[in-house]
Amino acid sequence: MSSVRVVARVRPLLKSELAKDNIITTSSSDSEGLNKANIVRIPNPKNAGEDFSFQFNSVYDQEATQQDIFDNEVSPTIKHLFAGFDVTLFAYGVTGTGKTHTMRGGKTIAERGVIPRLLSGIYRRSRKIEKDSQGHTEVDVSMSYYEIYNDRVFDLFEAPEKRTLTGLQLRDNGGKTVVVGLTERPCESLKEFEKLYDQANVNRSTSATKLNAHSSRSHAVLCVKLTTTTGDETRVSTAWAIDLAGSEDNRRTDNGKERLVESASINKSLFVLAQCVEAISKKQARIPYRESKMTRILSLGQNNGLTVMILNLAPVRSYHLDTLSSLNFANRTKKIETREVENEPIIKGCSRAVPTFTGSTIQRQPLRPLTSTAHNATIHSVNTGTKPGDKPSKAFFVYSDTSKPRLSNPAQVRPTEAPKRSPPFKRPSDSFGPTVTRPLKYARTSPECLRKPEPTISKAAIEDIIEKKVTEILAARALDQPSMASVPEISEEVQRRLEMLEKKIDGKDDGRAEGLTFLLMAKQHHVRGEDSSALKMYELAKEHFPANPKLDGKIAKLRERLRRKGNETDQRAQAHTPPPSSEPPAAPPSIRRSTPTPAPHPNPPRPLRRQLPLHVQPRQAPRRRQCNSRRLPRSASPRRPASHAPH
Repeated sequence: MSSVRVVARVRPLLKSELAKDNIITTSSSDSEGLNKANIVRIPNPKNAGEDFSFQFNSVYDQEATQQDIFDNEVSPTIKHLFAGFDVTLFAYGVTGTGKTHTMRGGKTIAERGVIPRLLSGIYRRSRKIEKDSQGHTEVDVSMSYYEIYNDRVFDLFEAPEKRTLTGLQLRDNGGKTVVVGLTERPCESLKEFEKLYDQANVNRSTSATKLNAHSSRSHAVLCVKLTTTTGDETRVSTAWAIDLAGSEDNRRTDNGKERLVESASINKSLFVLAQCVEAISKKQARIPYRESKMTRILSLGQNNGLTVMILNLAPVRSYHLDTLSSLNFANRTKKIETREVENEPIIKGCSRAVPTFTGSTIQRQPLRPLTSTAHNATIHSVNTGTKPGDKPSKAFFVYSDTSKPRLSNPAQVRPTEAPKRSPPFKRPSDSFGPTVTRPLKYARTSPECLRKPEPTISKAAIEDIIEKKVTEILAARALDQPSMASVPEISEEVQRRLEMLEKKIDGKDDGRAEGLTFLLMAKQHHVRGEDSSALKMYELAKEHFPANPKLDGKIAKLRERLRRKGNETDQRAQAHTPPPSSEPPAAPPSIRRSTPTPAPHPNPPRPLRRQLPLHVQPRQAPRRRQCNSRRLPRSASPRRPASHAPH
């Protein structure tokens, strides 16, 4: 058992970053500082005077090169790969920390990443093994490359336009997760690998964000299959190189709609990975590998072999919280234990020898067609005292409760039947004595006396049975009829109410509904104090409720009230009117002036007519709408000029 090897790498500062924003420091656990660095220190975001320390297997500062990381961390795994162990390498970190640069690298030799250097070391070692074995050992290298984009698996050797929307499916095979339909390309040299690798990287999903101009939008998984054949023994081992997409804070990346969907898928898979690591560290019974395809493929802690995690860190203050979260994740990952189990070799078995039988007593038997009696066998008996005409003794007994007739001469039925011979690999029965063939069993026909007579039914008996059945059915129906509950008679009142309900259902009670409408409008007028309108509505409702004493009382009260109001109005008018004089007073002559009689107005105003509100108006037949051509606009109405005004 061994734990996951965790290696931390701090990327250099970018051109847009300042040295004063550097918050990460590396150191060695050795007090003298002779050993390489293995501790990362970062300040507490809530207390600048306090530092957090994280210890890993190795720590590389900003000055470390690609060659240093490969020589110290990846190169030792190549010998384990040829020994039959599986190797898993994966890069983890926030977006913009240099994961793709660590795994893939640049075009120059100095900037080549872990994957090209790994394949270069595999080809060098394979040539050395083939040379040392003088051609007895052959090493074949093949690769497959795919990505996990939005939790869907796509083959990078296929063009994007040929992909299906659902992607490739995952299956479990012998405890390992296999991608169904994945393309596997053989690679005979490093040059051929680089050509295929560069061609596949063009199909990978990448995009520009605010934090990274070439941000990976998917998890890339490279599978290198190594097959070593020595004589009849074949050993297969696999190297997995995984470039994980980094977690993103959408507030900092300014992602659009499509980038937000990709970011959500990436963050979800990384969150499930963190849950798996936490469940493994706490030794829980259930580990949620299947909640994400990335965790199902990675199977951290479940695969047999060596696992190396390269943690990429950004040294600036703007990544403070993200860096602290990555360090906590790596600190839990290093506690995961893996099983270093060597893959079993596949041995080609030799062809199985067919046994041959020889001897003077064994002869080749001629072929015979299969018949219905092919299952009968020849029974050899050791009894030498049997007579030719007697029946041979049976080697078994069959229980039977009836006596069966015996054929007098079975040889007459099939005289040409030959006894079945024993197979050639069985010991012949000559050593036990002379053989006696047992007569074969044939189909026995029972005599007429043993057959049971079939019962016969006459026509009269059939008619009696039918009549009996019909009588039983009629009697059962007669018994059921009185058991039914008799319908009681309905009283006149109930019948009347039912008729009223039927009228309401059929829509024939519209008069009552209209009367209720009039009563409602009368109540509204009465509340407002409009007694005359209320009286009119009550009178209209009276037509629909002729024999209603309550309605008659309301109408009488309203009439009495209106009569009293009329009397009071007349008395008040008489009190304010002066008594008439017999002769009007004569005006003084100086004051008396003749007043001219005004001319009649050409368009006298119409008298105002009080109208009821719309909801109070009784139902009337709809009137035709008058043509608007008769109405004149207000500005076009004729006016008397000022010069013609009466004086």
